[in-house]
Amino acid sequence: MLRYIKILVCISSLGFFTISCEKDLDVVPEDNRITADQVFTSEDGYRAGLAKLYGGYSLSGQRGPFGLPDLKGLNEGFSNYLRLYWKLQELTTDEAVIGWDDGTIKDLHSQTWTSGNEFIRTMYDRLFFQIASCNSFIREITPEKVSERGLTDNDVIKSYRSEARFLRALTYWHAMDLYANPTFVTEKDKVGGFLPPQIKRAELFTYLEEELLAIENEISAVRTAQYGRADQGAVWTLLAKLYLNAEAYGVPERYNDCVTYCEKIINGGYSIDPSVPYNYLFLADNDSNGAQSEFIFTIPFDGLRTQSFGGTTFIVHAAVGGSMNPRADFGINGGWFGLRTTSGLIDKFGAPINQTEVFKRDDKGEVVLDDDGNRESLGFQQIWNDKRLLAYTPGQTKEINDISNFGDGYAIQKYRNITSTGEVGSDSEDHPDTDFPMFRLADVYLMYAESVLKGTSGDKAVAVGYINQLRQRAHEGSTSFNITEADLTEDFIIDERARELYWEGHRRTDLIRVKRFTENGVWPFKGNVPQGRTTASFRNIMPIPAKEIALNPDNLKQNPEYN
Repeated sequence: MLRYIKILVCISSLGFFTISCEKDLDVVPEDNRITADQVFTSEDGYRAGLAKLYGGYSLSGQRGPFGLPDLKGLNEGFSNYLRLYWKLQELTTDEAVIGWDDGTIKDLHSQTWTSGNEFIRTMYDRLFFQIASCNSFIREITPEKVSERGLTDNDVIKSYRSEARFLRALTYWHAMDLYANPTFVTEKDKVGGFLPPQIKRAELFTYLEEELLAIENEISAVRTAQYGRADQGAVWTLLAKLYLNAEAYGVPERYNDCVTYCEKIINGGYSIDPSVPYNYLFLADNDSNGAQSEFIFTIPFDGLRTQSFGGTTFIVHAAVGGSMNPRADFGINGGWFGLRTTSGLIDKFGAPINQTEVFKRDDKGEVVLDDDGNRESLGFQQIWNDKRLLAYTPGQTKEINDISNFGDGYAIQKYRNITSTGEVGSDSEDHPDTDFPMFRLADVYLMYAESVLKGTSGDKAVAVGYINQLRQRAHEGSTSFNITEADLTEDFIIDERARELYWEGHRRTDLIRVKRFTENGVWPFKGNVPQGRTTASFRNIMPIPAKEIALNPDNLKQNPEYN
């Protein structure tokens, strides 16, 4: 299928989207950028504007991979939306560490961050740049504006409007999940420089629920949107996410509502093809190799058309180092020697069942012989029963003694710029074609099971059946590792979520929901000690950046216990 969003992002020229401090949006820009009235003259103009909103998650500026950044301050590659979100969701948990010394990046895994942390600050900036962009687009696509421009407010335009509202809701959910009580601005607020108010988490929860319910039947029907765009399935999944985490967000539990929306998604036509291996979900052709039947909402990437040093470019490159073969195994020109995992994740898969010796290979994958005709051993690759553990072990130690040393900690080879047929993606240098699956059916199966366990609706036997689908895929069709209803406990589900969804941006939220992110859970180097220790529960919420407090002291109050 044509990667619709990928191409539109490339061709959309959207200088008018820069958030202005002028009093009137109709002021002619001093640098002669095109204006809204020049662009929104047709459905195609609105489609290009919508593409910019989708591109806000994958791209970091107007040019790509660098130059003309959306945000100034942190390096443009570092300031990419998905790259920042992934770091806050994964590096803060047992699933990932990074060996770099860039600024305060190591404070994320050690859970010693402050309100001055530049990654936490730039994530906040990126969130509200995206929200401001959505607000600007929504202002320009009201029925009144559409009519003024001689266009018809037809189903296509209505869908664009609903998609923009979904993307804004998705971003506000990220803001609420991370920062709890962020600033709050919608299209109804005045344009220009003003100090925005703060919203309480419970109030933002209500707003998001109302927004999503309002667009549920206006956005494209489930599984009818073009690949990479949101439809009813994405709306339902975000509602299910809200309901699953309701208690963590300070509102009464909503597990039965989570079950309701999970059932809508499950009955919506998504499927897990047992003939499609787990690793296909994270390859360069995951939009067409069968994995796409499971995807509900993705952030698409294209090696030639959506170039950025964030997104899956970051996830693929930063995870490669040591004796790993960048070209032959990952389809890239080199590794960044950064990301690995902890034994906390590895142990959830049990002990290896076997191992195989790995030999040095060239870029074509051919074994290299030394002058004496001998193969050079790189060490042993551990093999697990559960094929979801895509870990690289030769030359790596399971335990971490020094986070800065790439050889400490098993490497993860989950995301690759290689297709299911072994071909390299469209760009064999820097930028993968690998799409990021933000919402997929396996996650919904697990949300259903957890909600059935904690709520009063749903069917436990059905939940077990869903989980066994995942486990059979993980064990290449074997039913020997299936579970029973007696196995369906909170401990099992949170561990199964780690096994199924690691490195997909869910872990921090999951651990907070089950009260294991700070005061209970322990993993290597949490709390800045090798063996790990518990941390204070106030870190379940990120701090509002100190810069934001200083600029808006009358409206913004810091989250508890942060300076």
